[in-house]
Amino acid sequence: MAVAAAQEAAAAREEVTEVRRYLFTVDEFYRMGEAGIFTEDDRVELIDGEIWQMAAIGPLHAELVDRLTELFVTRLAGTARVRVRNPLRVSRRTEPQPDLVVARRRGGSYADRHPEPDDVLLVVEVADSSLRYDRVQKIPRYAASGIPEVWLVNLSARTVTVYTDPGPTGYARERVRGRGDVITAAGAPALVVAVGELFASIEEA
Repeated sequence: MAVAAAQEAAAAREEVTEVRRYLFTVDEFYRMGEAGIFTEDDRVELIDGEIWQMAAIGPLHAELVDRLTELFVTRLAGTARVRVRNPLRVSRRTEPQPDLVVARRRGGSYADRHPEPDDVLLVVEVADSSLRYDRVQKIPRYAASGIPEVWLVNLSARTVTVYTDPGPTGYARERVRGRGDVITAAGAPALVVAVGELFASIEEA
C-alpha cells in the first residue's frame, strides 16, 4: 500500500504537457524557402499547415498536362488565365500547386499575388500514383474554400471525375466521364473537352 501511495503521489506531481504539431502558415512556408530550406527543385506544397512531398512527375503525367495546357490555352485565349503547376492560395495555411488552374482575368496579371478561391473558375489535377492524395487531401480543401469545379484526371482508368457544388464537407456532385463523353467547364463555357480526345495522345504513343 505504501508503494502504491508513493507512486500515486509522484504521478500527481508530474507536469503533464500536451504535445501538439506545429502548423505552418503560407507566409512561414515562403520564409522557409527564402532561407534555403527548400529549393526550386523540391516538389512540396502546404496543406492545412503541413508540408507534403509531392509525387514525382512521370512521362504520362507530363504528357497529359502538356495536352491539357494546349487545349485550354487554345480554347480560352483572351477570356481566362491558364496557370500550370503554380501556387493557389486556398487559405492562410493551405497553398497547393494544382496541375492546372483556370483563373479569371485580373487586369491581365497576377504579378502581385497568387490566385485565391474567388479568382478560380476550374482546377485540374492529373493523378496516377497521387490519386488517393488528390481525393483525400486536396479536393476536400478546394470544396471547403468554395472553388466551383474540379476535374480529376485518372490516368489509369482513362476517366475524368468532375466535381461541382462545393460545400464545407466536400463537393455535392461527383460525375465520372469516360470515352465518348464531352465535358464543358461551367465557369468557362468555351472550354469543351472530349475525354477521348484528351487521352488520344497517350493511347497513340
